Amino acid sequence: MSLLVVGSMAFDALETPFGKTDKIIGGAATYAALSASYFVNPVNVVSVVGGDFDQEHIQLMHKRGVNTDGVQVKENEKSFFWSGRYFNDMNSRETLVTELNVLANFDPVVPASYQGCEFLMLGNLAPQVQRTVIERLEQRPKLIIMDTMNFWMDIALEELKQTIALVDVLSINDEEARQLSSDYALAKAAKKIMAMGPKYLIIKKGEHGALLFHKDKVFFAPALPLEEVFDPTGAGDTFAGGFAGYLASTNNISFESMKRAVIHGSALASFCVEKFGTERIINLSQEEIQQRVQQFVNLVAFDTELA
Repeated sequence: MSLLVVGSMAFDALETPFGKTDKIIGGAATYAALSASYFVNPVNVVSVVGGDFDQEHIQLMHKRGVNTDGVQVKENEKSFFWSGRYFNDMNSRETLVTELNVLANFDPVVPASYQGCEFLMLGNLAPQVQRTVIERLEQRPKLIIMDTMNFWMDIALEELKQTIALVDVLSINDEEARQLSSDYALAKAAKKIMAMGPKYLIIKKGEHGALLFHKDKVFFAPALPLEEVFDPTGAGDTFAGGFAGYLASTNNISFESMKRAVIHGSALASFCVEKFGTERIINLSQEEIQQRVQQFVNLVAFDTELA
């Protein structure tokens, strides 16, 4: 099944308690597409980069079966750049530098070859850009998945709500869910958010797992206890890409299938945090992924007769 991923391709510079990096490849579309590529090929990408985005980075994605025909290259401009510092708990961070560069005036172009996509993953971008992509598709996808963040809730809330109303699945973290709904209890927050349009809601809770809501149904996926977390950057995008890629590979959008997709997305995200940037999710084997998925299953498996 065809999957279209829309989002940023960028450079990051990171500092964590485990070390620091110079500029490395990042961006929502990068993480999401690489993650999804373990389940479905090709993964079609719409994004924009500057002339500083080396061809080797593009080739890296091609090796994973990612189609970059929809990536605009602005030769005389610079790619989006973000620099941040993570604190000891690895859950909080400080933004040091944000340079929008080519992303400031991003006008997404959907190539003719991308038309007819059955699954659409909208990575974190301005809600107007996300909505533009939906409007430029000649046929509505079978499933539209959207990620966003509190920044857009702060500066473009009404536009954000208009875009949310168009999607099937919304993926946000617990802090963002509370802000968007104005309700602290996540169960109540979920009902308010789903009333805005999405049939499904994923609330990510970082090291405490993720919740999947649909009507009156709730599914909880634990987070895998890891001995070391080197870099949380891109974990949410990796999760979303794995979630979307798994669903596209099965062509099944039932609640039961989404539960399995949450586990597979969580498995990919657990690899992502083990090294800086995309380093850990570039060359995974299917065996590694299945072993990691089984670890998630084992976390919550028990015999009800013994309970």
